[in-house]
Amino acid sequence: MNYWLMKSEPDAFSYDDLVKKGKAEWDGVRNHAAQGHMKAMRKGDLAFFYHSNIGVEAVGIMTIVEEAAPDSTDDTGKWIAVHVAPVERLAKPVTLKAMKADSALADMVMLRQSRLSVAPLTKAEFDHVVALSKA
Repeated sequence: MNYWLMKSEPDAFSYDDLVKKGKAEWDGVRNHAAQGHMKAMRKGDLAFFYHSNIGVEAVGIMTIVEEAAPDSTDDTGKWIAVHVAPVERLAKPVTLKAMKADSALADMVMLRQSRLSVAPLTKAEFDHVVALSKA
């Protein structure tokens, strides 16, 4: 199993929106590195739903339910999307500030490449963020 962090602006699409829909296409990603990560996703992988720009925090866990397929918002056929479904809301959001302040997360890709909208996590990083949400 792989672990991910996926960013969305909550005023465009939030974790609550995902919960209401039950399943959604994670579309609109137009960065080659992020696309590479999405191509590596497998059904059953887990990802944090991270609210970017507003909130700036991990708020929930979702699972990949469909692997890479053409992005329905792309008329060129160049980009892919995955489908995700909610697993659970974090006990409390884990802010970017808390992640940056935690030495156990110092090597987290998202903290080193902050503009990346889809980033891999190690199992240890994933578990640590979950633990932070329960602290």
